[in-house]
Amino acid sequence: MFSLWLTCCLPWGTILLVLWEPAGGSQLSPENTLVWGPGLRADVVLPARYFYVQAVDSDGKRFTVSPGENAFQVKITAPDEQFTRVGVQILDRKDGSFIVRYRMYASYTSLKIEVQAKDKHIAKSPYILKGPVYHENCDCPQEDNGAWLEEMSCPPVIPQIQRDLAQFPTVDSDKIAQEIPERFGQRQSLCHYTIKDNKVYIKTHGEHVGFRIFMDAILLSLTRKVKMPDVEFFVNLGDWPLEKKKSSLDIHPIFSWCGSTDSKDIVMPTYDLTDSVLETMGRVSLDMMSVQANTGPLWEEKNTTAIWRGRDSRKERLELVKLSRKYPEIIDAAFTNFFFFQHDESLYGPIVKHISFFDFFKYKYQINIDGTVAAYRMPYLLAGNSVVLKQDSIYYEHFYNELQPWKHYIPFKNDLSDLLEKLQWAKDHDEEAKNIAKAGQDFARNNLMGDHIFCYYFKLFQEYARLQVNEPRIREGMEKVEQPDEDLFPCHCHRKKVKEEL
Repeated sequence: MFSLWLTCCLPWGTILLVLWEPAGGSQLSPENTLVWGPGLRADVVLPARYFYVQAVDSDGKRFTVSPGENAFQVKITAPDEQFTRVGVQILDRKDGSFIVRYRMYASYTSLKIEVQAKDKHIAKSPYILKGPVYHENCDCPQEDNGAWLEEMSCPPVIPQIQRDLAQFPTVDSDKIAQEIPERFGQRQSLCHYTIKDNKVYIKTHGEHVGFRIFMDAILLSLTRKVKMPDVEFFVNLGDWPLEKKKSSLDIHPIFSWCGSTDSKDIVMPTYDLTDSVLETMGRVSLDMMSVQANTGPLWEEKNTTAIWRGRDSRKERLELVKLSRKYPEIIDAAFTNFFFFQHDESLYGPIVKHISFFDFFKYKYQINIDGTVAAYRMPYLLAGNSVVLKQDSIYYEHFYNELQPWKHYIPFKNDLSDLLEKLQWAKDHDEEAKNIAKAGQDFARNNLMGDHIFCYYFKLFQEYARLQVNEPRIREGMEKVEQPDEDLFPCHCHRKKVKEEL
């Protein structure tokens, strides 16, 4: 993890590192080295802000291998403050580029970001973020959501959102407020949300609603950053999508973390990916940035056995372990927990100890096989530099439909009947497999970072709100979801809250 300190000599948020130059190799050029990314813009508020550094040599050529993980110095200070409460990490992606990420624990009138190599400023360093620069818990939404979308560089159209919402030409909030609880409220776990005047209200249905914490958190985070449209909707907290395509009843719009080809639920980023974005540099250690700095050895040095670990949440996983027993030199698959097929533990056990997710990337081939629904590890597997072999499935996450088989991953049949054949293909076509791994990694880097997840959620609710034919209401039994207390380092919002002043 990262460390924080506060002294009179080194301000909090400073990391001092020593430059290393490869023996006999190119010399890193501070002047030619590139720096870019959303973390250099004051208006882009993220739980953990980030930017990129690309090492370039004196001939103007980009490094394709690491110049050393200690290649750069990064110092972040608030010029107008005595102390700067910022946690900083430099993540070496081992391909000549780095992610610098920082999490602010207070808001500032401005920030100064200095990036140096060999005691020389690189690119256009120092970077001055003219503020105010808000930290994650500051409740100061941008009133103009069009301006926010532009600041975040959100795409104008997200195809999966268009596909999901095309099934619902209009949304009658009064009708669904009555009918969805009647159909699903007793036997499912549902949350009924209304966002009104940028405040979040909720009513829960069902016994097991603990997972609402993830939905509450992303909605509160969004409303702190941008003025959300007034919108009323239902969220399915369970694993399986609810609204079946073949239902004889009128279909209802229900938001779920997982979609399927035989259902009409509106898919969102999974709770796991959402939580990793919100808690980056916080209580989670697995997120889209940390994976990029822990992708294991070079492709040529990786173990050529395919790897899988997990619990017994699907029959095909039992078959995978059977294959591993039969062909241990090809597949290393084992269970870390038995729950669904406990009576078969003697056949498919014993269970093995968990290994670090980052240790998966010691292996060239990553097997991704469904759990109860889609296996939510897919974003992190793609972000590594191993090739993903993905089971054909009816289930999908919010980004699966933009992935292309044989470009971003290697597909295999749902019943695993051709898995050995596909693994042999990968071994026989090593360069092609390496290119597929790289394309998958590029997709994850360009589509699954924290800012992309915020864009997806906002665009989803914005487009859905436009379908409503009546005004969203705060229904009977709803309670307000309160913003977290921010007593330690309160912020002072500079925006005029017009409605409160009238």
